[in-house]
Amino acid sequence: MAFFSPLIRAVAGDKDAERSVPPTGFTAWLTLFTASAMAFLAIFALALSLATERLADRWSEELARTATLRISAPEDQIATQTAAALRVLETTSGVASARALTADEQRALLEPWFGPDLPIETLPIPQLIEIVEDGTGYDATGLRARLQAEVPGAVLDDHTRWRAPLISAANRLRFLAIASIILIAGSMAAMITLAARAALAANVQVIRVLRLVGAKDAYIASAFVRRFTLRAFNGAVVGAVVGAISVLLMPSDDLAGGFLTGIAFQGTDWLWAVAVPPFAAIVGFVATRSAALRTLREKS
Repeated sequence: MAFFSPLIRAVAGDKDAERSVPPTGFTAWLTLFTASAMAFLAIFALALSLATERLADRWSEELARTATLRISAPEDQIATQTAAALRVLETTSGVASARALTADEQRALLEPWFGPDLPIETLPIPQLIEIVEDGTGYDATGLRARLQAEVPGAVLDDHTRWRAPLISAANRLRFLAIASIILIAGSMAAMITLAARAALAANVQVIRVLRLVGAKDAYIASAFVRRFTLRAFNGAVVGAVVGAISVLLMPSDDLAGGFLTGIAFQGTDWLWAVAVPPFAAIVGFVATRSAALRTLREKS
């Protein structure tokens, strides 16, 4: 709370101090535009980060609950080995269900790569068995040993090699999103600093008069701090609203065929979007206050 008290005082502080310094037109527009643009980009960075996290969690959870048994054998032995594999799975602790995929289901799995007219009956495609584990899970090493002894043509894929790259990619995307937000905040701080210094330079004669009548640097700085903090907040509100509307208009995961999750805010995710304008105000406050005090010290 001690950190926010100077910010609260700056926003709700002495309006007479602000009126004592004439506004400069281009710095106002520069601050509003910068805050709006950066808030817009921050909204999309947050939405992408949260969507990536949902996608990774969903795929990881689905892959963790299922496994695939692939049976490669001569055509006259496929049915026998499939039946033997199903018997092994039915007696395996931790396996909730196991079923052999039909020819139509296997055709549907290959359709995205080979098209809808794939003659699957004439191709030497392995038989796939879908395994769904229960809450306790099964011993993959022990199951592989039993299958090797009783079903020589069976290969168990517990999707471990798929989950690890997925989680790694999701973590990298989240890192990039966080890095983008940091760069956005840094860019906004730099632009507001330049605008504040330009405003101070444009009002150098006013600052000299205020000093002659006894005004302290803290009083003079408060005029610029309040003005630029409110501009940063108001601009960020506009950018955040436009960004949120744009995110709402993005295609949903249903339209993407289940491959991509919708880039949208869900539930409590909206709190992150709501926090963007206050965060922009904090950045504007810190940047303006440091720039104003430093510039006033240089001109003293």
